[in-house]
Amino acid sequence: MFGRLNASIVVGGSLCLLGALAGYFSLQIPAEANGDTGARTFPFLAAGALLVLGALEARKGINAPGQQLAFPERAPAVLGTIAIGIFYVLLITKLGYLIATAVAAPLILMVFGLRNPLGLLAAAVLCPAVYHLIFFELLGVFPPYGEWFDLLDVLHGT
Repeated sequence: MFGRLNASIVVGGSLCLLGALAGYFSLQIPAEANGDTGARTFPFLAAGALLVLGALEARKGINAPGQQLAFPERAPAVLGTIAIGIFYVLLITKLGYLIATAVAAPLILMVFGLRNPLGLLAAAVLCPAVYHLIFFELLGVFPPYGEWFDLLDVLHGT
């Protein structure tokens, strides 16, 4: 089995594991009492997408076992993405969704090679604004609020 291990199997299996964990934790978010779309809908759908995409990627690796594992050359991007993800979740809990997304969006784009200062600034402004509009305003999913400070309190005047 390990002799046939390749990048697609590792990535696909990792995505399946991440999707299963995300699905479990999204089900821990309380459901809406009246049955409406609630805060756990989007995380649960995203978890399902991770599971499906992970399974497809792993299947690709099983059907094409000639690939080589290339983790050493991708290690900085992989580890940087994981670190930013952990930092993002911690920042959301303390400073709320908008500020955390404004910080994390340009960082993750830098990991993937974007270095243009205007592009990074645009990501810091547009990502939180567009995601807020889509998820919180149009879909009615409530954002996680920050313990220390939340920009939504200032914007909504509370």
